[in-house]
Amino acid sequence: MNMLSDLQDTIAAIATPPGIGAIGVIRLSGADAIIIAEKIFKGRKLSGQPTHTVHFGHIFSPGDGVIVDEVVVTLFRGPKSYTGEDVIEISGHGSPYILQKILEAAIAAGARLAKAGEYTQRAFLNGKMDLTQAEAVADLIAADSQAQQQAALQQLRGGFSGDLAKLRDQLINFAALIELELDFSDEDVEFADRKQFRDLISNLKSQISTLLNSFRLGNVIKNGVSVAIIGKPNAGKSTLLNALLNEERAIVSEIAGTTRDTIEETLNINGVLFRLIDTAGIREHTADKIESIGIERSRQNAEKAHIILHLVDVTDPDTSPIRWLEPFAGKTVEVLNKTDRGENQSQWLSASAIAISAKKNTGIETLKHRMYELAIGDTIKTENSIVTNARHYNALLKMMDSLEAIDTGMNAGLTGDLLSIDIRRALHYLGEITGQVEVDRDILGTIFGKFCIGK
Repeated sequence: MNMLSDLQDTIAAIATPPGIGAIGVIRLSGADAIIIAEKIFKGRKLSGQPTHTVHFGHIFSPGDGVIVDEVVVTLFRGPKSYTGEDVIEISGHGSPYILQKILEAAIAAGARLAKAGEYTQRAFLNGKMDLTQAEAVADLIAADSQAQQQAALQQLRGGFSGDLAKLRDQLINFAALIELELDFSDEDVEFADRKQFRDLISNLKSQISTLLNSFRLGNVIKNGVSVAIIGKPNAGKSTLLNALLNEERAIVSEIAGTTRDTIEETLNINGVLFRLIDTAGIREHTADKIESIGIERSRQNAEKAHIILHLVDVTDPDTSPIRWLEPFAGKTVEVLNKTDRGENQSQWLSASAIAISAKKNTGIETLKHRMYELAIGDTIKTENSIVTNARHYNALLKMMDSLEAIDTGMNAGLTGDLLSIDIRRALHYLGEITGQVEVDRDILGTIFGKFCIGK
């Protein structure tokens, strides 16, 4: 995508999701958006109207003059618009056929079809938002839990960008003093107080470390928490899945080995998405080839899962453990099922285990609380900056390496000209996150290519 030449085009796209609805929106953006809209709109003359005004009228085909729909047109003049350009939004009836006809009329009048994410890309290129905020738009659109929504909204409002801007300003101030020393290198003077500089680097490393550590939580918020339900045949795994979901989603039977494949469902706990995986029952030996494949998938899911619920049937006389689960003890929750039965359960007693009856739906809320606590902690503080993006995380890692190099260089007594190399490198990686330095076009293409057309 040739971004600079493409900015001269006026683009158009359907901005609402596919399918029938009460209202659908076609969005135009570009220098000729108002002129093009006037060619297909019968109502007030749009070019004479002020920004942020709404106008009733009809859309007609520019070729034959046939009326397509009765619409409301909203006018936004740049730079006070989403993209920073003149923007027209045509709200028509939500028939996919009608919306397509309006779009065709706009294209026939001089617009071109927008590419995926092109509106937000223009907002970024026109300085309406930085790159982290642009990425937050995609995260907000994709949010399917409260935690995802809050984290994306905090980033969209500029919370993360603000934190990075403070770090950048502090580093730039000292970089300027270091650069000034280079102009007086013959006189052997120091404008940048080395003790203050050490304190600054130490403070920056601490703040970057906090952001890096938040990525684990951010990854959980953005992608959800995978939970594998592991246990021997007939331990009640499918019944537990149904109890957690509070609905019948998995087949429940007294016959051992009912679940041959994995069943995946999602559960929202306190605004966080948990991806539940009901796996095949684990036993050491089985002659059933299909069941064997299911058991192997159970092991693979356990390895990849953030949390393992090891479900134990307290009425089962076989107390032998599942040996291959032992390396995953740190992410495993022992869950004792069928505790409503009267059999002797003393061999299963454990301080850390959670006693439930999946069939009677007892202990389920306690289990949900433990799952949330293990994944998140006590609460999510989405008002703090949380790194949810792998691109940001990798750039912060590189910046941390640069800060370490600066620290090492000062300890070794390096001169300002050598220190300035690593300072500029740190500033580059910081600017790469927000787009304050030129970002590779392939990276921009990847970022905005994830958006839907119309956003």
